[in-house]
Amino acid sequence: MNVLVVNAGSSSLKYQLLDTDTREVFAKG
Repeated sequence: MNVLVVNAGSSSLKYQLLDTDTREVFAKG
């Protein structure tokens, strides 16, 4: 299953797209 994790801070926006089955990170920023 693919999960998009978004962390919105006061001055930054970070995201990760990861696969929960394999713990593989597809995209990060």
